[in-house]
Amino acid sequence: MASSMILRSTLPRTFASATGRNSLRSVLQVRAASSTTQYVPGGPILKGTVNDPTEFPPPSRTHGSYHWAFERIIAASLVPATAAAFVTSGSSYPVLDGLLGLSLVMHSHIGFDSMIVDYVHKRKFPILSPILTWTLRSATVGVLVGVYQFNTNDIGLTELIAKVWTA
Repeated sequence: MASSMILRSTLPRTFASATGRNSLRSVLQVRAASSTTQYVPGGPILKGTVNDPTEFPPPSRTHGSYHWAFERIIAASLVPATAAAFVTSGSSYPVLDGLLGLSLVMHSHIGFDSMIVDYVHKRKFPILSPILTWTLRSATVGVLVGVYQFNTNDIGLTELIAKVWTA
């Protein structure tokens, strides 16, 4: 009763019609029937106190500050690598061309992986999240193979961009 009064007072007047009341009542009945915990006025009851310590995950080199520092190093290294690749020609320095290609692909992979982790979280999307993660991993491997083939068997990444720029 109290929850329907709260909801009815916060909804616009257009929903307070007879059909609105019936649909609101059915929604509240479905929600009450599907809920596993009983409604407690004032919010749910949480075990523990504010002073209880939080359990932290064990440190890992692939997450946290190490991961953040690696992302920033790659992002910062792209600026001088791009400038050096365009000042020199790609055919004269194939190692620089390869490092630029590898850095660009890794930078893109980390960015897309962060989007998947943030917006398609495993707890909320238990099927879609692993599918997208493995799709990203396989696409990254495919792009790395393509960049390697393009740099070794064709003109290379920097010469391609220079030709497109002057065209």
